[in-house]
Amino acid sequence: MGNTVKLHRILRTTPEKVYRAFTEADAWARWLPPNGFTAKVHHIEPTVGGTWRMSFTNFTTGKSHSFGGTFFELVPNERIRYSDKFDDPSLAGEMQTTVTLKKVACGTELTVVQEGIPSVIPTEMCYLGWQESLEHLARLVEPEITD
Repeated sequence: MGNTVKLHRILRTTPEKVYRAFTEADAWARWLPPNGFTAKVHHIEPTVGGTWRMSFTNFTTGKSHSFGGTFFELVPNERIRYSDKFDDPSLAGEMQTTVTLKKVACGTELTVVQEGIPSVIPTEMCYLGWQESLEHLARLVEPEITD
């Protein structure tokens, strides 16, 4: 499926919290944009066949790009598979992202595989963006803040 990135991380939290971070609009907008970007989730329907749309805005330039897709597989606290397509025709193609969660002794093992990345996007830039996003994800899900 073209360019592919594979990421692996151990998070000090439960699979339930990580799963919620991928399926709740406010959480996704909080952690997914890489450094220097803000995000807005315009729509999310986390059901099999449900769709989602969001946009990232470059905080320096103010330029935005939007994208969205369909949820193909949702196994609560274990697996999420969704498509991702940019609205910009110069970024043609449909990506597929598979997120796998596994409970381990110290928290959750997270694996992300993103396939079909448009050829105009250097793979190393995807790795860099995902690494930044996963740092944000850890900051969101690892603290245990009780009321």
